[in-house]
Amino acid sequence: MSVPQKIVTCLWCNNNAEEVVGFYTSIFKDSKVLRVARHTEAGPGPKGSVLTIEFELAGQRFLALNGGPQFPYTEAISLSVSCETQAEVDDLWDKLIANGGKPVQCGWLKDRFGLSWQIVPTVMPEFLQDPDEAKRDRVMRAMMKMVKLDIAALKQAAEAR
Repeated sequence: MSVPQKIVTCLWCNNNAEEVVGFYTSIFKDSKVLRVARHTEAGPGPKGSVLTIEFELAGQRFLALNGGPQFPYTEAISLSVSCETQAEVDDLWDKLIANGGKPVQCGWLKDRFGLSWQIVPTVMPEFLQDPDEAKRDRVMRAMMKMVKLDIAALKQAAEAR
């Protein structure tokens, strides 16, 4: 058995953890359900119903908790995904907004469950940490006009004079 991940993100679900986990594990490679905990007679849910699901997305562990509607997701927390290519950006973007998700701005989107995601090309940190302030400014201005991030347009902005 592998060493447990010290910090695990817990996703509070509106009694749909199985649907949420099924959706996410279908999108990301190297993803799987690890363990399912079910309610006992002590509750609070019906005996045998899902309490939590431990799962991995791209090797990162998460926990889905069937907590109910009390605490919806907000933009204060998002999951950021690093993408090597535009094809990967496009693929994840399309899958995460499918069936009711919504594009937001600057590489952000909300999936159909209301969870916020940032789909970010791996070149972005390089651009935004470049020693050339004018280059950083051009890239930032270009990004601020985008919904889904476009690697070619970001590179063009970075290289402009």
